[in-house]
Amino acid sequence: MPPRNQRPDRLLARSGSRPAPRHSPAPRHSPAPRHSPAPRHSPALDPYRPVRPAPRRLDERGERPGRRGLLAVGLAVLVLAAVAVGIARATSGPQLSALRSRIVSTAEGQLGYRTDPPDSYCNKFSAYWHSGTACGPGLASEEWCADFAAWVWQKAGALVVYQYVPGDLNSSSASFYEWGVAHRTWHPVGSGYTPEPGDVAVYGLDPATLVAQHVAVVTGYPAGGRGPDVVNGDGDRSAFSVVETGTDQYQADTHSSDAPLSGYVAPTARSTGAPSS
Repeated sequence: MPPRNQRPDRLLARSGSRPAPRHSPAPRHSPAPRHSPAPRHSPALDPYRPVRPAPRRLDERGERPGRRGLLAVGLAVLVLAAVAVGIARATSGPQLSALRSRIVSTAEGQLGYRTDPPDSYCNKFSAYWHSGTACGPGLASEEWCADFAAWVWQKAGALVVYQYVPGDLNSSSASFYEWGVAHRTWHPVGSGYTPEPGDVAVYGLDPATLVAQHVAVVTGYPAGGRGPDVVNGDGDRSAFSVVETGTDQYQADTHSSDAPLSGYVAPTARSTGAPSS
C-alpha cells in the first residue's frame, strides 16, 4: 500500500505505464427542432396569389381549336338571316295603308260569288246602288264590274259618290276614268306609274267616246308582268258572270278580244279627301 502522501499516478509513472487521460464525453446536444413544412396553398384557394389560366393549345395554323368552326357558324347564321329578310321583302312588297289593305280584303272576300240565276246578270252589287232592273229580292240586273268595284271601295272606306253625273262613279266602266281625272288620281299605261293594291284597273278605254270595256280591283303587281293581279267582278273566265281572280291581267276578263289595259285609278280616303298612299 503506497504511502498516503504519494499520488497513485506517480506510482504508475514509475512502473513504466500510464493510463490514457480521461476525457469527459462531449456534451450531448438535443437535435434541432423539426419544423413542419409550410402548408401548401392551392392557387384556386389562395386569395393573395393570382391564378394563371392554363395555356390554350393552338392548332397547326396558330389558331385556337374550334375557332374556325364558330366563325363558320356565325357567318352561316348571318347569311340565312339576310336571305330571310330578302325573301320577306320580295314577297310582302311595300307596306300597304289601312285603306288599301281593306280594299284588297273586301274584294277577295267576294271571290266565288255568282249571279242568281247563274246565266243572268242578276246581282247584289247593282241592287246596292239601286241601279239596273230589279230581278229578285235584293238583286238587280245589269253588267256589274263597275258596280262591284265601287261597292268594294265604299265598303272599305274610300271616297265614293255614285250617281249618273259626269265625274262621279256609276255602272259605266268609263266612270272610273272620269273619276280619276276629276280627282287627279288617273294614271294611264306608259306614265311610269306602278299600280298598287287597292287601285282599280281600267280596260279598253276610249277617252274620246268615254267608253271602257271592263274594270277590276288590283291586288298586286308581279315583277316583270304586263298587267296587275286583280279581282274581277262580272268575270267570264271560269264561269258566266262571277267574282274571280286574274293574274298578270293585261287584257280584260270579258268575251271581248280587244280590251287591253288602259290605266289605273287610285282610291281616295273618305275622311281626308286626299289620295291614298
